[in-house]
Amino acid sequence: MNYYSESKESVLKALETDPSQGLSQEEVNRRLEKYGENKLKEKKKKTNLQRFLEQFKDVMILILLAAAAISFVVACVEKNPKEFFEPLLILLIVVLNALMGVIQENKAEKALDALKNMSAPHARVLRDGTEKFVNAAELVPGDIIALEAGDFVPADARLLKSSSLKSEESALTGESVPSEKDAENEVKENAGVGDRLNSVFSGCSITYGTAKAVVTATGMDTEMGKIANLLSGETETQTPLQQKLSSLGKYLGIVALLACAVVFVVGLVAKIPPLEIFMTAVSLAVSAIPEGLPAIVTIVLSIGVQRMVKKNAIIRRLPAVETLGSASVICSDKTGTLTMNRMTLVKAYTETGSVEDLSGDICKATKKLLAYGTLCSDGTVSFDENGNAVHLGDPTETSIVFAAHNYGMEKDALNASYPRLATLPFDSDRKLMTSVNVIDGKKIVIVKGAFDVLQNRCVKGDFEKAREVNDEMSSNALRVLAVAYKEVDELPAELTSETLENGLIFLGLVGMIDPPRPEAKAAVKVCREAGIKPVMITGDHVVTASAIAKELGILQEGDLAITGAELDAMNDTELDAQVQNISVYARVSPENKIRIVKAWQRKGQVVSMTGDGVNDAPALKAADIGCAMGITGTDGAKGAADMTLTDDNFSTIVEAVREGRGIYANIRKVVGFLLGTNIGEIVTVFVAMLLWQVSPLLSMQLLWINLVTDSLPAIALGMEPVEKDVMSQKPKPKNEGIFAHGLGIQVIVQGLMFGAISIASFKIGEALSGSLEGGRTLAFMTLALTQLVQAFNMRSEHSLFSSNPFGNRTLNGACLISTLLVALVLFTPLRFAFELALLPWYMYLIGLGFAFIPLPAMEIFKLFLLIKNKRKNKNNG
Repeated sequence: MNYYSESKESVLKALETDPSQGLSQEEVNRRLEKYGENKLKEKKKKTNLQRFLEQFKDVMILILLAAAAISFVVACVEKNPKEFFEPLLILLIVVLNALMGVIQENKAEKALDALKNMSAPHARVLRDGTEKFVNAAELVPGDIIALEAGDFVPADARLLKSSSLKSEESALTGESVPSEKDAENEVKENAGVGDRLNSVFSGCSITYGTAKAVVTATGMDTEMGKIANLLSGETETQTPLQQKLSSLGKYLGIVALLACAVVFVVGLVAKIPPLEIFMTAVSLAVSAIPEGLPAIVTIVLSIGVQRMVKKNAIIRRLPAVETLGSASVICSDKTGTLTMNRMTLVKAYTETGSVEDLSGDICKATKKLLAYGTLCSDGTVSFDENGNAVHLGDPTETSIVFAAHNYGMEKDALNASYPRLATLPFDSDRKLMTSVNVIDGKKIVIVKGAFDVLQNRCVKGDFEKAREVNDEMSSNALRVLAVAYKEVDELPAELTSETLENGLIFLGLVGMIDPPRPEAKAAVKVCREAGIKPVMITGDHVVTASAIAKELGILQEGDLAITGAELDAMNDTELDAQVQNISVYARVSPENKIRIVKAWQRKGQVVSMTGDGVNDAPALKAADIGCAMGITGTDGAKGAADMTLTDDNFSTIVEAVREGRGIYANIRKVVGFLLGTNIGEIVTVFVAMLLWQVSPLLSMQLLWINLVTDSLPAIALGMEPVEKDVMSQKPKPKNEGIFAHGLGIQVIVQGLMFGAISIASFKIGEALSGSLEGGRTLAFMTLALTQLVQAFNMRSEHSLFSSNPFGNRTLNGACLISTLLVALVLFTPLRFAFELALLPWYMYLIGLGFAFIPLPAMEIFKLFLLIKNKRKNKNNG
């Protein structure tokens, strides 16, 4: 039953309740058992142990665990204590990886918790004929509740009586102005939440007036509860980076297993002992798998998160950084995100015939208009210790009061100088408010309200001109109020609309709007330059939304602005065909928002959704990345979002996108560096096995190189500053591989180069030293130092010498530490555990010479790519 479309009598009958007595406690207990408590249900959370175990689903991790287990068995068979070092080292890496995953992946299911916290804690209810305060969780359908200004609505309810009632519903509907409620209002059956004017909703607040209502829905059956259901029904999507790394792990695992199989067969044919050849195969598997990659990428993302916190963006989930960087569509709520979420007076018209902007000097007539409007307002504006304005009361009134303050007319001073004698409060029938004040010894009746109503009460004024101005202001999405007055000798005995609100002199009009944030327009412009399409999604009216969108540059020539009703009339195919042309969606529901996000996602776009209200939460969760406002944002929005802007500044999103793009570029450098070195290790072991049936490097030696020489420089590469031109590039397509733009070729080239250098140093070392250990020692030193040199090559796609080669101090320090750790293994007794030999001094010089070969080689390769890209761009142009 749609209680909002039924009469009060029908609702009371259906709910079996008495408006004068309320429910009995016995009946309340029975209904509590039937409907449950007035709370939002909580999704069961995963335990830390479950999250820890889930980390081992990764293909790379599973292969490493298998290698560790087999190595451990081999060590047990051989009864050699030294052999235990390798499996324990592998196990340590895997466990550290898993622990880091548990710590960083902390998003969980906080959205429902946040929504639950928004529920009103107490309610004023009529039971057994007595009014009492009860815990809001104890409310049931059929309870009779009382509401007044300042109350949070504890449950969805149908109004029975109301007096000048207004409800702040921006968190639920997106409306920046409180909704006027009326118990007598007749509502159509298909009306949206924002148009159900005879109902109030859980989690919203009463800003004006009083009411008596009957509870129609509690808990998960409320409008807020339906949003919670939408949240629980949405599955979390993997970010593009997660998908790519997952796919990469599978491919590397297959390559490793195939290579191991080939090596194992070659070894058996060559009559190498099975145990020995198996250990060689394991060493190749370890070489093929960049076991530090997930952890290093996590650390790089963490570094990015720390940068973003300093710029007022808090990331709740690490992979969201990369996703934001690749965002191609930003769906933004209007109220409180693109606008100030505060009505502001911007225009004034007086009988002088001129329309003035309230941003500079104003004439005497406009000052009188503002003073009279303030005297006829109950809203107040105060200032906190930081000088910030605090608006209390109806936003339309506080906008007038604040405008008067800006021109030196304080409300308190005006009230003291011109005291109020009487008031007729605003109500939705009259659409007027009246005060009687003593001004310069005269009793002046001041009336403010809708122009269409007020002009019929006036006897003097240029109404034709005033109507033109009123219509022009309205067409520009301004909310317009008219002000009129008259002088009376005495207050009438009976203060009514008939005695006070007639025979008025028209004074003027004021136009107000929830203005765009000053920084939002510039942010939208930068988004467009970066190839990102901004889309406004709001619960406000289409005219208002379109005006704001045009001013911000969101709604451009040829773009469409549609309503939620028009969207509902489209099927998914029709929406998919139009979605790229639609820039503004007005009067939308939470379900509409999810459809919009998913329509863009079907187009292959990476969608970011920004917002601050509960109504944004489902779409925030469904989007590739959700972004909530930190100051005006509700807990529901923050709980569903991946990122929170602590300053509610739309331009912070642009900075976050810039950081995200820079971080992704750094991750590409890290992945390229790690895979290039690992391919070099595969080539070294695989080719040597095929040619000479011997491995130039042992498993422990390879793992030490991966841990020490790969990890530290890789993390340092992740701290490279963001490139200057990153926001002049288009977003990368959702299906673009991480190896695009020549990175794949670069990885293969450097892998082959590392392999060739290592094999050459192995054979030279073996020949000069006369031992296998000597060859392995020179190959170990060469491969380790070669990778450190390559770390500097990977800093930029441009020449290393186009900027300061040592500009990354973190990389300088990392390479120094790595060099010392390599030296520790080469020149101390630790070399025995790694089966390395002490070489003559000249052989170390040979290894050092080999290590610097990548420097000129990669400079030539970069030059080749640069020329190729220039030709490509020239042909495209």
